[in-house]
Amino acid sequence: MQLRQTAGLAVPLVMASVLLAACSSSGSSSSSGSTASSSATSSSSAAGGLKTGLKVFVIPKNLGNNYFTTADSAKTGGAIAALSALGETGTETSGTAATPASQIPAIQAAISKGANALIVSATDPTALCPTLNAAMKRGITVVTYDSDAPGCRDVFINQASTAQIGTSEVDVLAKQINQTGDIAIVSATASATNQNAWIGYMKQELKKYPKMKLVSTVYGNDDPTTATQVTQGLLQQYPNLKGIISPTTVGIAAAAAVLDTAKYRGKIALTGLGTPDSLKKYVSDGTIKEFVLWKPNDLGYLAAYAAVEAASGKLNGSQGQSFTAGKLGSFTVGADKTILLGPPFTFNSANIGQFDF
Repeated sequence: MQLRQTAGLAVPLVMASVLLAACSSSGSSSSSGSTASSSATSSSSAAGGLKTGLKVFVIPKNLGNNYFTTADSAKTGGAIAALSALGETGTETSGTAATPASQIPAIQAAISKGANALIVSATDPTALCPTLNAAMKRGITVVTYDSDAPGCRDVFINQASTAQIGTSEVDVLAKQINQTGDIAIVSATASATNQNAWIGYMKQELKKYPKMKLVSTVYGNDDPTTATQVTQGLLQQYPNLKGIISPTTVGIAAAAAVLDTAKYRGKIALTGLGTPDSLKKYVSDGTIKEFVLWKPNDLGYLAAYAAVEAASGKLNGSQGQSFTAGKLGSFTVGADKTILLGPPFTFNSANIGQFDF
């Protein structure tokens, strides 16, 4: 599957063309160990001297979310696939809800099972830090991906420029509603680091469109039922609503299902971050014209390589450091120990059929 940017798009829309925009504290772990380095051995093979036999736990916001399934699984070429290719033991595990209370026990369990590295999509920028800092003190590498916890990780893998993700969604919606009307946001959780950062840039971008008014931000908690209910609540509370932005793959799919009726289709615009497979029906019938995302399996793949590089002592997060992430090529560490996957993309009826995740 190959991503191609749509020609002629302005920079905000090009970055918006991202493929995609999170799971029970059980996972299929294999061997166990008591310390972070007990089961790893050094290799000087084609892997470039990286350690093999590392126990790496991939901990998304919650299990059962298609976005993270794509980012993490071996079948899609995500994080577990990269770890396997590098000779490591990869395990996906998390809670069932996208909350710190659900995610933290999974992190603690991974530590107790002898993790050498943790790859975490943070449900909260600070609540996870006591647990993650404790892991780092034990010599366990911590890499965040998708959603950051800046005070308690070695490296963050950012799916795309935070500013570009936020501004592009506003620009896409503005085009669809002629830059005029009341709009709302259906976010994930109120504490989600990435969601809040994107929304911050959305609010800044809205200053360019004085006739567009953000009337409400609601939270679906990355739960389909809750996201459906809050979307329905918006429609009841704001009968003149012209558009909705949902920067969460669960939220946009739920909102699309609510708007996919003769009463709302084509009358209330919807955009945000979604996966092509979950939104093809709604693009086909006109409920959604365009949405934004990146390639989530590449995000997980890159996070896995970074985790192994760091756990092998080859990547310390210093700005300007470079490494090669297999098929994805070379990456360089930027400010704040952040590694950027690349620009997002915009999906619409002209290109959505090219993608299958």
